Amino acid sequence: MDTSLQHYIDGRWITPDATRHVALFNPATEAFRCRCPLGTAAEVDQAAMSARNAFENGWNESELSHRLVLLENLILAIDDKREEFAQIISNEIGAPIEFSRKHQVEAALGHLRATSDAAKKPENSFDAPVQSDMPSHRVRYEAMGVATLITPWNWPLNQVALKVGAALISGCTMILKPSEFSSQTGVLFAKCMEAAQVPKGVFNLIIGDGETGQALTQHETIDVISFTGSTRAGRSIAQIAALGFKRTTLELGGKSPNLLFDDCELPLAVQQGIAHCFRNSGQSCNAASRMLVHEGIYKKVLTLSGQIAETYRNGAADLTGTHMGPLINRTQFDRVQDLIQTGIDEGARLLTGGIGRPDGFTEGFHIKPTVFVDVTPDMSIAREEIFGPVLTISKFIDIDDAVLQANDCAYGLAAYVQTGNEKTADEACRRLRAGMIQVNGTSRAPGAPFGGVKASGHGREAGIWGIRAFQDVKSISGARSCF
Repeated sequence: MDTSLQHYIDGRWITPDATRHVALFNPATEAFRCRCPLGTAAEVDQAAMSARNAFENGWNESELSHRLVLLENLILAIDDKREEFAQIISNEIGAPIEFSRKHQVEAALGHLRATSDAAKKPENSFDAPVQSDMPSHRVRYEAMGVATLITPWNWPLNQVALKVGAALISGCTMILKPSEFSSQTGVLFAKCMEAAQVPKGVFNLIIGDGETGQALTQHETIDVISFTGSTRAGRSIAQIAALGFKRTTLELGGKSPNLLFDDCELPLAVQQGIAHCFRNSGQSCNAASRMLVHEGIYKKVLTLSGQIAETYRNGAADLTGTHMGPLINRTQFDRVQDLIQTGIDEGARLLTGGIGRPDGFTEGFHIKPTVFVDVTPDMSIAREEIFGPVLTISKFIDIDDAVLQANDCAYGLAAYVQTGNEKTADEACRRLRAGMIQVNGTSRAPGAPFGGVKASGHGREAGIWGIRAFQDVKSISGARSCF
């Protein structure tokens, strides 16, 4: 058993019961890495009661200024351990070390800073008049209580930062359960919370799996659940939460369309589209995995796509460079392989990539960067979230056809639009059913809301939207604020 994997409960490090555990393996080599303990119902109960006691005994009345200081302390603590985080993330999930440094760690720090900035803005006050000329008619935003935070392995520090930073600023106490596949990242984060001098019980860490998460979701003392993961697991959490009237924020799967109109800047649009699909080895919920192309530029796009995809290379996680790393584990590797085979069997044309490991690899969960073309809407690879470096390309006739194909999907997390015409961009943005849309490669602003619709979940994270997800709204009539 890895003795470094401990729970952090009520300000103390606790050796897990370890009645249950799971073996973890290095994604790049398949070598045994460690045995990870899985939290029990008794340990969940201990963490939940710690969080409840901390909330009831002063934290719910803590000043925002104090919580902001703690958040700044956390940012400094993570920044001080950025290289350690990068190395652990690379080892745990197989992300190339440069990607871990530049994207995995930096994204988390960026979200924490955006949360801090949002909380400081006067317009985001937690207690303000409904109208400026009616000071005794107010709206207060108050912490919901005890929060369960369940995070995935694909962006293991980033997703933790999104939830913990917002919950901390909102005034909630919390129990974090990271994915068992990225438990060491979670433990290092807990050490940063300890270094930031967050009061005992305000933040608790439980190492565990889905069974542990279910115990956290069901626990009677939990008031709000923030979950990022699969749509299947999110549906189960929503059903359990509904029984206890627990509020939920669910950031789930995606199958995001990328619309290329015939007036877009072609080489750049294709290059960015493939990069956004293959980023993090395709293991991102908002990956631009469906490229929908106007029929007038379809042949050019296929030529460019083949040329660009062929430049992608796989490599070991500890090597410097911009290569692509492996998938997280054997289960995910087999699933992606099966879906690639399904695409071939259902008649999609393989432009590049395909079944098996890339040349030169005999071990590790490495996947060939794969592009399918002539994909029709009825094919499995056009409808199912693959969560690997697999791009599908289809053609459309006009904007009506493009929007119809884009929206003909269970998911609605993100969408991407490439066009040189502002009216086309605006119309597409209005008609697409997605929580986030990026036009011509424009990145989201710091603090912009992150989340989707339909089977991609509900609620928003990041910035003030992330904070409000952990707060109740109270309307007060006839009393001015005296603080």
